[in-house]
Amino acid sequence: MSVPADWPTDEKTALAEQERLRPLVSAAGPAPAPGALVAGVDVAYDDERDVVAAAAVLLDYATLEVVEQSTAVGPVAFPYLPGLLAFRELPAVLEALEGLTAEPDLVVCDGYGLAHPRRLGLASHLGVRTGLRTIGVAKTPFTFTYGLPGPERGAWAPLVDGGEEVGRAVRTRQGVKPVFVSVGHRIGLDAAVAVTLALTPSFRLPETTRRADTLCRQALAAAVA
Repeated sequence: MSVPADWPTDEKTALAEQERLRPLVSAAGPAPAPGALVAGVDVAYDDERDVVAAAAVLLDYATLEVVEQSTAVGPVAFPYLPGLLAFRELPAVLEALEGLTAEPDLVVCDGYGLAHPRRLGLASHLGVRTGLRTIGVAKTPFTFTYGLPGPERGAWAPLVDGGEEVGRAVRTRQGVKPVFVSVGHRIGLDAAVAVTLALTPSFRLPETTRRADTLCRQALAAAVA
């Protein structure tokens, strides 16, 4: 795995890069068409060895069957600092995506997009850097405020930061705790929620995330064995 030559290596440079990229995010656009290809990306770490593994899994949006998959393994590119997780994960994620022969119509990240203190979480950073349409679907709400959505599948409540709706808590399974959906790039929030529900016919997390999580863990285990 190669790290881009211009990649930030310290907090000050990374914060400046986030401020530079934030105005480039587009929070408008439709959901993918029924025949689209949708990718999921995820990463796994071995902190003792300072190794990260990323996976990109491409699914048919209509059937949710796997079309193609790719992995990348290499050294962690950035220290752990709150709000700067994208700088740790993106070099491996970018390489995994480059290993796909087909370009996804949308990428689902296990994390945040605009639901970020500086409105540039992993999904938004990835989208601006690649030009791909992206959303973030996170397991936890970070530090933002939200009300509990109704118990039924499809119910949602705003995820709010300083009075601004930065995402939604979405119930993907009846009576199961919600996931937290935010716009990444080139898609609106309503469309991002619709995509999330389309990708969760049987489980709490999107099929894209479930498949990518399994694959990156397998790649990491093979790399450090």
